[in-house]
Amino acid sequence: MRTKKGFGLIELLVAVVIIGILAAVVIPSYQSYVVKGNRAAAQSFMMDLANREKQYMLDARTYADFTTLGVSAPADVSKHYAIAISTPAATPPSFTITATPSSDSSQYADGSLTLGSDGAKGPAAKW
Repeated sequence: MRTKKGFGLIELLVAVVIIGILAAVVIPSYQSYVVKGNRAAAQSFMMDLANREKQYMLDARTYADFTTLGVSAPADVSKHYAIAISTPAATPPSFTITATPSSDSSQYADGSLTLGSDGAKGPAAKW
C-alpha cells in the first residue's frame, strides 16, 4: 500500500474559499481604520495650527496664514488633505482651518473637516 502525501484538489479549493471569505470581511474593516487614522492625523495637525494661531494672536493682535506662521503640513497629512487657513477681515479677528480631502485619496468619501477660532469643529460626528 502507498500512502498519499500532500493535499487533494478539494482540500485546496476549500482552503482558498475560506481565505477568500476572510479577506472579503477583513479588507473593508482595515480600510475603515486607515481612513480613521488619516483623519486623526489631520485633526491633530489642525489643533496644532490652532494653537500656533492663538500664540501668534497674543503677539501680533491678528491671525496669520501658513507663510507667516512658517509651518507646512506633514507628509502624511498633505498626502490625503489640503489644509487651508482663512482669516477674514472681521472684528474681532477670527480664523477657520479647513482640511479638504484630495479627490484621488481614499479620504475623499470622508468629507472636509473644519476648525474655527471659537473652537467650533465640523462636522461634529467626525471629531
